[in-house]
Amino acid sequence: MTQRDSSQRISELIESAQAGGEQAAEELFPLLYGELRDLARQMIARERPGQTLQPTALVHEAYLRIVGGRDRGWDGRPHLFAAVAEAMRRILINRARRKGRIKHGGDHERVELDLTDLPIEAPSEDILQVEEALASLEAAYPQARAIVNLRYFAGFTNQETADALGMSDATVRREWRFIHAWLRDALGPVGPE
Repeated sequence: MTQRDSSQRISELIESAQAGGEQAAEELFPLLYGELRDLARQMIARERPGQTLQPTALVHEAYLRIVGGRDRGWDGRPHLFAAVAEAMRRILINRARRKGRIKHGGDHERVELDLTDLPIEAPSEDILQVEEALASLEAAYPQARAIVNLRYFAGFTNQETADALGMSDATVRREWRFIHAWLRDALGPVGPE
């Protein structure tokens, strides 16, 4: 199957899944699995050391959440990937909150036994702080959350984000610079623009 045929088949399956076709949702997963696993791997790489969730498990859980949910309002591949990225982000946030609870050892420092003698600094980015900052940003600028989900969490380019949101490339670039500056003020230095 050529890439064009594959893209056409994926589009057909997304349409069918939107209409409630369970078989289509099951057929869609293997076609997208590699890309979804790469996305999960990228998101987990941004987490603090000690993350025990594997990319495969994250993909499966996120996919089950979005396909099993009632709202399948995906308008094509970009919206499906945005929905999966959002589901993955929420799973990681919930796991971080759970680990922070005292009954799950939240008051104890995790120490990797094989790394105890190495001077390792944990990344300054904490997913819970990021979530709080994004919630504040979304309250002030609702469109910003969609752009962050597509650009940062789903790894879309400016043009892909613009296409998915029905905006111009220039608008997405301008909004992304604003979002980046806003998050820098809220969190301190963040990744590259």
